[in-house]
Amino acid sequence: MSGLPSDMALYKLQLNNFTEVTMFILMGFTEEFDVQVFLFLLFLAIYLFTVIGNLGLVVLVIGDFRLHSPMYYFLGVLSFLDACYSTVVTPKMLVNFLAKNKSISFLGCATQMFLACTFGTTECFLLAAMAYDRYVAIHNPLLYSVSMSPRVYVPLITASYVAGILHATIHTVATFSLSCGSNEIRHVFCDMPPLLAISCSDTHVNQLLLFYFVGSIEIVTILIVLISCGFILLAILKMHCAEGRRKVFSTCGTHLTGVTIYHGTILFMYVRPSSSYTSDNDMIVSIFYTIVIPMLNPIIYSLRNKDVKEAIKRLLVRNWFINKL
Repeated sequence: MSGLPSDMALYKLQLNNFTEVTMFILMGFTEEFDVQVFLFLLFLAIYLFTVIGNLGLVVLVIGDFRLHSPMYYFLGVLSFLDACYSTVVTPKMLVNFLAKNKSISFLGCATQMFLACTFGTTECFLLAAMAYDRYVAIHNPLLYSVSMSPRVYVPLITASYVAGILHATIHTVATFSLSCGSNEIRHVFCDMPPLLAISCSDTHVNQLLLFYFVGSIEIVTILIVLISCGFILLAILKMHCAEGRRKVFSTCGTHLTGVTIYHGTILFMYVRPSSSYTSDNDMIVSIFYTIVIPMLNPIIYSLRNKDVKEAIKRLLVRNWFINKL
């Protein structure tokens, strides 16, 4: 005997510490090939619609001078954020639907979780900033350009991203400092709950960090949205013009719809006891807020927005005229 550990002993030794694991296996939904092909086609269509819709909205905001206002700058940033958010998760998931090797490297897993958490948290704060922007615009429209100048909306956008990066850094470091008992993740991407589920370490501190940090962010951002919409509602009641009330109420209702769908899934996913986690339900909820909601946001914020629809018409007419020439 040479005294060297066997291959199996080496493998167990590697799994003894989370940082020594070189890759993870993303188990996904099912191993049935027909179902995987169907899911591949479904999520490919969703992803293409998400990227085209969101990046198209970004191009529209940049290219149409009539949309050069803080409200549409926020909308453009949200659209860019959603395109990035979906891109972090969807391409790898699409590959895994058809590939036999469903592995992801340790660094790739950590990066995916960090970016998903960054974009998710940033979106929470950005939705709150958008609600405040609507309050400022409706409460005193004559001073809107002054009250929401670049000195205000640029720091709000920057602060949203900084908060997202800090929040993601805390959870990524805390999660990937754990020891693990398996490298098989019952999920379609590297998310916190399934990663904590495969740990053989005490995850009590991680669960507390997850609950209190996410809970605090949710409470703060939702309160900002509700307070802003409350003041908007008061402003609506003071309006004498029925058309003005309808337009303002539609704007606030649209934003509340987007906020409710997004925050509802986040609260269900993270702000609950760890004992209630179930792999299948968690995968469905995670896919909803990382893939489906980014697809819905262009629809929610564009189809009911007269300015955006007019900008799309102008763009189509301009392109048609250029092609005729």
